[in-house]
Amino acid sequence: MRRLAIIVGSVGCAVFLSACPPPKVYPACDNDQQCQTEGRAEVCVQGQCVECSTDAQCKEGFTCQANKCVPPTECGPDRACPEGQQCTPDGKCVQCVADADCPDKGLCRENVCVARPEGYCTENADCGSGQQCEANQCVAAKCAVEPIRFGFNESSLASLDSASRQSLDAAAQCLKGGTGKVVLEGHADDRGTDEYNLQLSERRAASVKRYLTELGVPSNRLDTVGFGENRPAQEGTSEDAYAANRRVEFNQQ
Repeated sequence: MRRLAIIVGSVGCAVFLSACPPPKVYPACDNDQQCQTEGRAEVCVQGQCVECSTDAQCKEGFTCQANKCVPPTECGPDRACPEGQQCTPDGKCVQCVADADCPDKGLCRENVCVARPEGYCTENADCGSGQQCEANQCVAAKCAVEPIRFGFNESSLASLDSASRQSLDAAAQCLKGGTGKVVLEGHADDRGTDEYNLQLSERRAASVKRYLTELGVPSNRLDTVGFGENRPAQEGTSEDAYAANRRVEFNQQ
């Protein structure tokens, strides 16, 4: 019986009625020689061409980490940075890594300590009287004020119930300690004409402003605007919806 042998490559492969296995394709490899073609100077590790497997295969001063040659680190678990410097995760000695590394409440920016800009804060305690911390900036503290509810067709504070009057008194005490502007926004329910409801909402806002100024809130910090029936707090035609929409809201700026 006649046999057919096929010789392939420099080493060759003999097969009997079958094809040779396909050649390795970079970065797959069987030996270092297959990784040192086309100008590469790599080594074969577990069937893959990589940059290095030991430090000796890297240029002087570099080390082999995760099969790649990397520059030496300045610091690490066994090598501390000079006093006053911090070690980054990638082994570099820098002035700071976090804000806590900086003296005098400084800020760490690109591993360098810088002075805090005016008005910068991380908590309310960093801000002055009458201020609070929002998005790292000291701003005028806002008072917790519920909308002031009015009776039907009323703009006088005489129509307020005891809870609304107490809320207004508390708002006056809080607002006296602030510095920001407050816009008093008047609203009405949808009974009546648009023009009448607009005027009614303006009177409600003006009435609240007069009361606050009488209690010591500076007049120049209070602005008023009327929206009539155009911005209801609650949709519908029930008495509850009407009562919710007859109001003055505090827009603190």
